Amino acid sequence: MLRSPHRRLAVGATVIAALAGGLAPAATATAAPAPVTTTTTPAASTVPAPNMEGVVAALNAAMANGAPGAMARFSGPDGVRSRTVGVRDREAQAPMDIHARFRIGSVSKTFSSVVLLQLVQEGRLELDAPVNRYLPGLLPDDRITVRHLATHRSGLADYTDAMFEKTVPGFEAVRNRVFSYQELVDLSLAEPRTTEPGVAYKYSNTNFVVVGMLIEKLTGRPVADAYERRIFKPLKLRGTSYVHPDTRVKGLHARGYLHPDEAGAPLVDSTEQTVSWAQSAGAVISTPADLNTFTSALMRGRLLSPAMLDAMTAVTPTDTTNTRFYGLGLRRYDLSCGTQVFGHTGTVQGFYTYAFSTRDGRRSLSALANTSNHGAANTALGGTLEAAFCGKKPAAAPTARAFTAPDSATDLPAERDLPERH
Repeated sequence: MLRSPHRRLAVGATVIAALAGGLAPAATATAAPAPVTTTTTPAASTVPAPNMEGVVAALNAAMANGAPGAMARFSGPDGVRSRTVGVRDREAQAPMDIHARFRIGSVSKTFSSVVLLQLVQEGRLELDAPVNRYLPGLLPDDRITVRHLATHRSGLADYTDAMFEKTVPGFEAVRNRVFSYQELVDLSLAEPRTTEPGVAYKYSNTNFVVVGMLIEKLTGRPVADAYERRIFKPLKLRGTSYVHPDTRVKGLHARGYLHPDEAGAPLVDSTEQTVSWAQSAGAVISTPADLNTFTSALMRGRLLSPAMLDAMTAVTPTDTTNTRFYGLGLRRYDLSCGTQVFGHTGTVQGFYTYAFSTRDGRRSLSALANTSNHGAANTALGGTLEAAFCGKKPAAAPTARAFTAPDSATDLPAERDLPERH
């Protein structure tokens, strides 16, 4: 995730808010709204059928904006529907395949948050305790709590801003590098902090690097073991893995293509990399089916207790649109039809991902475009959510001055997660 004057992703203004249940903000800080917990689940008889034509339109729009291929998989009470367009491998001209594996980027944060909250359930961790209680001396401010990490309100700078200031050179510099968690934290601490702890939402990969450190400290095992034992195996996610620092995506997979900063420059195949610069913030590999299973199972309470799931889904706004919110490692989007969906977006070099479910877990959508650093493709891919969860929009009555409303590909501007520069 990078600051750039050319960034095209729609990123709303930061909402100044303090975290409910966290430490009191400084006297000059703006008071926070209470977390929003209301959810809307339409009655079964009113749930619209997914508009798969609209889903395909969104996938095609992602391709028109630079993605070699795209795919989406919807799971609901009436079964599974999937669509693919374009290619998963430009050199081989292999068509996109709904069974292909890919890098899910920041959707990994939801996996990490689930493990973190399971440790809270087990009494091994307190959300409102200082991080330094568990990792003594790691952070320069004892006011930063575990909850601040999971809600992106710690004020810790995102080290990826400087790391990927120049997209392709930055990527090539770290493609095969193996970082320790401490090295990544040190990169963040070399930068000024963005806010006082608890005061404002400010997305930072550093937060979930520290979450990974907490998981490993409290379990005494690598984070890969926690993912495998606590999520992958119980849910039988056979296409999901965490292979850091291995660079390969094994088996049938989509190749990822990174757009350079220079307009018209050739795409860079970014498939093979350690993703060591992200680790617990973004290095998981998965499939559309596994992501549907994961988000649905999470919302159905298969991974967390009811109280902990309520805590995870208690959200606060991330911008001024009042359509996008963040809880504990979890996004909530409020769609145009009133449906609320929970999950995460993901950006890692060469891949854009959406993985969301309704609060009851009955309907889930996962979508992928195999490109990145081209925000219009990400925004277009987000149109799959409106089409899948809201169905076909009623046709507008013709008038003398009829106009065309924005289509589903632009109804829900995408948020950036990991490195992004245009």
